[in-house]
Amino acid sequence: MTLDERYPSLPYLARAARRRVPFFAWEYLASGTGPETLLARNRAALDAVDLVPRVLRGRFTPDLSTELFGRSYSVPFGIGPVGLSGLMWPGTECILARTAARKGLPYALSTTANESPERIGPLAEGNGWFQLYTPVDPEIRADILKRARDNGFGTLVVTVDVPVGSRRERQLVAGVSVPPRFTPRTLFRAAIRPAWSLATLRHGIPRFRTLEKYFDTQTFAGAARQVGKVVDGRPDWEMMRRMRDAWPGPLVIKGILSEEDARRAVEMGADGIVVSNHGGRQFDAAPASITVLPGIVRAVGGKVKILFDSGIEGGLDIMRALHLGADFCLLGRAFLYGTAALGARGGDHVYDILRADLEANMVQLGAASIAALRAG
Repeated sequence: MTLDERYPSLPYLARAARRRVPFFAWEYLASGTGPETLLARNRAALDAVDLVPRVLRGRFTPDLSTELFGRSYSVPFGIGPVGLSGLMWPGTECILARTAARKGLPYALSTTANESPERIGPLAEGNGWFQLYTPVDPEIRADILKRARDNGFGTLVVTVDVPVGSRRERQLVAGVSVPPRFTPRTLFRAAIRPAWSLATLRHGIPRFRTLEKYFDTQTFAGAARQVGKVVDGRPDWEMMRRMRDAWPGPLVIKGILSEEDARRAVEMGADGIVVSNHGGRQFDAAPASITVLPGIVRAVGGKVKILFDSGIEGGLDIMRALHLGADFCLLGRAFLYGTAALGARGGDHVYDILRADLEANMVQLGAASIAALRAG
């Protein structure tokens, strides 16, 4: 049985991932915040976007190639940043960087990922983006940006929708903590997932390799206690202007849901914005991202690139976002389902699933290109 037959879609991959990783790792990735109503609203709002097929368009293969920030990508989607990616599967960041290089799509490395820009930049072969949680200390901030630039990361993604850590109640119940607590329950949950446990033993306990040089401790537990103090910059517009001045390449602001904030991002010189509610993980009363996308597209009037994330579960959802005006989409959880289920093969397989699904649905719709999809 081939991978396509065993795991033909993201829901199948997600179920396989859930069976392969410990309960606490699964809950870390899958959870939202508070009562988690936003997770369901993201899904319901995407499902509510109807697209009317046009027929008798003849035989064609959709052109998925996309130009973004001066680079050509094979598809209109990329791999979004996820902190502690190695908790879901050891070495995930390396796996996804190699997928980005092979398949020709961007991979955004999180500040709180388990690998450093020095390790990931060369593997991505020019397709690396760097996601920043703004450090309080301007010298640390400047040093991280320099490390990203020096290691081939061309686009900076500044996440602005995490002014405080959210209360992720499902994670609390599951025993997810930073630093981790090695309780009998945690150890038992790891033991009954031997593939994950053996891979973790081979790779080593997850570390904050980007940030650990700024800590006064070498232990993971000690470093974990200091992460929040280092990255809790709570950026404002003035800080964003300073980063705009400091970063020579494209700068993208991630986490915008307000039309007024989108207009201000244009004014301060951003090259792009990500319309995102952080995958339902930060503020449960926020709107579903897809519902505010058309208004933000109108508000910026084509002056910057519009990226979209939150709730995407397949090529059809990507198509919905592009139809409503997005230039590009980012997926975080999806690619981690792939690495958790399939290890080193997972990133490539998720790309293949999404590309095939997007192509098939564009043919159904009668759209031969991204431009035709937006016009339709």
